[in-house]
Amino acid sequence: DQKEVDDVIAIRQLCAEKELHDINADEAGVKKAVGADTNTLDINSKLSRVYQLTGFADSVYAEAYLTVLDYDILLDILVVNQTDEALQKLTVELNTSGDLKLSDRVQEHTIAPHESKTINVSIKVSSTESGVIFGNIVYSTAKGVDKKIVVLNSIHMDIMDYIHPATCTDVEFRSMWAEFEWENKVSVNTDFTDLSEYLNHIVKITNMKCLTPDVEQYRECGFLAANLYACSIFGEDALLNLSVEQHKSGKITGYVRIRSKTQGVALSLGDKITSNQRKDAKPAAK
Repeated sequence: DQKEVDDVIAIRQLCAEKELHDINADEAGVKKAVGADTNTLDINSKLSRVYQLTGFADSVYAEAYLTVLDYDILLDILVVNQTDEALQKLTVELNTSGDLKLSDRVQEHTIAPHESKTINVSIKVSSTESGVIFGNIVYSTAKGVDKKIVVLNSIHMDIMDYIHPATCTDVEFRSMWAEFEWENKVSVNTDFTDLSEYLNHIVKITNMKCLTPDVEQYRECGFLAANLYACSIFGEDALLNLSVEQHKSGKITGYVRIRSKTQGVALSLGDKITSNQRKDAKPAAK
């Protein structure tokens, strides 16, 4: 609504409690108009992509912000010179394991005392196999002839960056289950006491889609069997069968069976479930 020249201006700090609702409604409209309530950046999600590569006491401090774009991994590496002398011919020497490959060689840089520089690195990904990025920072100074090396902490790629929920028919699921040769069988060891909650937790940590309808009906039965399915950005299928029962004590036991055409997918999903199937599980250290 348009305001006239002689309209009263409402100031939040001076308003009575009953008047705050109208002010909040007006502010919500303004935020919506300028797009402030859309595409809000999740700070926690962004911070989870930051990897500390060196220690604060090292001569060179480095951390990397990782972005996964389908077949590419982009590393924005912040390098800080914590010494009182210029670092010459500084370069980040990276190596990879698994199906990861560096796209280009990192150029050399000169960083002044207590200055910083961001170095961009691109890495190609060819499959969902687990991969590790590791390496060193190498530099020299005006005082010394020998090169100095700072070892970097390794970055372990998360399979969840490549797995997306997908849908298939029961016939297709059974056909793939019989065809795929790699299976990983994980014993259920959890402190969940509700079958549906445990299933939802598995769906969340594996980023898979539950294909079994009406799972809520099993809540009072004492047992639950469900099929989950996901597909990687490389077209690799991942199948999961959850078969659990609940004892009179409330404890849930059973097995999670994972099948895939490739060994890496089956093993990585199994490791993900093993380390995160309890309520109090903490994310793995980077």
